[in-house]
Amino acid sequence: MSQEEKVVWEAKFNDKVATYWLMSGIIGMAVTVIGIPLIPIWFFVGRILTKMYLDTHQATLTSRTLRVSKGIFVKVEKAVPLDRLTDVGVVQGPIMRAFEVESLSVETAGQSAVGSLIHLTGIENGREFKEAILKQRDLIVGSNEELAKLPSTPVGTDSSNQPVLERILEVLQRIESKMDSK
Repeated sequence: MSQEEKVVWEAKFNDKVATYWLMSGIIGMAVTVIGIPLIPIWFFVGRILTKMYLDTHQATLTSRTLRVSKGIFVKVEKAVPLDRLTDVGVVQGPIMRAFEVESLSVETAGQSAVGSLIHLTGIENGREFKEAILKQRDLIVGSNEELAKLPSTPVGTDSSNQPVLERILEVLQRIESKMDSK
């Protein structure tokens, strides 16, 4: 973290998310039927693994970035510049509501993967954390209200674009004439 960045919010994670993950595994095993004999093993091993996994979760909102790290065997660390954020969402399904767990997803401009770049389950006060991220992003890139106040030049009114537009028109007319002759 650079000297000019200051920590805005250090996220805390809800301990109930470990129970949610444990129960999700049990439900998944029960649904597959083949996994039913593994449920007692998962119950004991899963309790340890989900707690260990939760303990590795860190999410820090700084003045310029969102920094996330998590993982037991495969450690994932990401630092996303706030000016690249396009969407921050909060998801809470019925089972998650029962465990008082929220999931936060972060998407960025230019991300190549389908889905969210960052997915965090179990952040306490997830909706407030989301709002803090968006507020900090708006401080950096400017709010939509500020952008709406900027003067915009309608297409075709800027005379410096005229030669380029005329050249494009000529090329399009040549293409059209060649297509008509075929």
